[in-house]
Amino acid sequence: MSISKRSIILTTLVVSIICTVLLFVVQGFDSAGSGRHDLAGSTANNSSRAFPLPDSVSFAGERMPLENIDTRESLEREIIITAYRHSSTIMIIKRAPRYFPVIEKILKEFNIPNDFKYLAVAESDLSNLISPAGATGFWQIMAETGKEQGMEINTEIDERYNIEKSTKFACEYFLKSYAKYGNWTLAAASYNGGRNGLDDQIEIQHEKNYYDLLLNEETARYIFRAVAYKLIIANPAAYGFDLTDKELYPVMKYNEVKVDSAVKDFSIFAKKFDTNYKILKMLNPWLRKPYITNKSGKSYVIKIPAEGFRMVE
Repeated sequence: MSISKRSIILTTLVVSIICTVLLFVVQGFDSAGSGRHDLAGSTANNSSRAFPLPDSVSFAGERMPLENIDTRESLEREIIITAYRHSSTIMIIKRAPRYFPVIEKILKEFNIPNDFKYLAVAESDLSNLISPAGATGFWQIMAETGKEQGMEINTEIDERYNIEKSTKFACEYFLKSYAKYGNWTLAAASYNGGRNGLDDQIEIQHEKNYYDLLLNEETARYIFRAVAYKLIIANPAAYGFDLTDKELYPVMKYNEVKVDSAVKDFSIFAKKFDTNYKILKMLNPWLRKPYITNKSGKSYVIKIPAEGFRMVE
């Protein structure tokens, strides 16, 4: 066989091997899914099935009109997306027992329906996220908006990261919106779309029912997303999530101390309470620096881990 023929055969063989490898790589990406679907889902919800809708669904005590095809399909869409958003939804289910009691208590204090806790899930997956636009915390609050409502937001302190204070901020917004619109569904939608934006569409479309309004996609999906989380968190197994009680995150136990002066070094401060800076920050993410100058002498409540905080039960 001539050298040229051997070269051609070898070249063909190499190209064939490369194409085969590339095919396997592409198939691997396809099986892993795209966007927020990831490999963590390989052990759950891999049956690729839809889920039957309940006969009746409500948000904040207000009935969702599932007899309407658009309403029905909108809810179904969010359930399917959430159920197959595997690892993220698993993490939300695990976090819910830790953070829902905190949010529920504040909602009750403000006489706001318990279902509003699912808006925090829709906003941030129950975590202190920062959006591309700069919205921050469990309730995704913009800096200027938070400051206007009296939140302390600076390089040392950012109360948007404080779950209690940010939830109170959200509750005050909900109450003002409820007073304006007279129903909880629109009050919830206004938190996402803004009152001005909602008012414009109500005036243009001559409609006052959330389910009859054509809204921007984010706000149009907002209530349905919250209700999807409500259904899945309440009954994970029905949607393919198999978690035991031991796998859920417990409420973090802590004590509180008041500080009304400067703290030069929170690492040293933490040692005084038999803990470390890492755990102190875990409980107090609103402390943005390892110190506070506190020139005004303001009183801050700092959470200190209770005995046995880090021990797994």
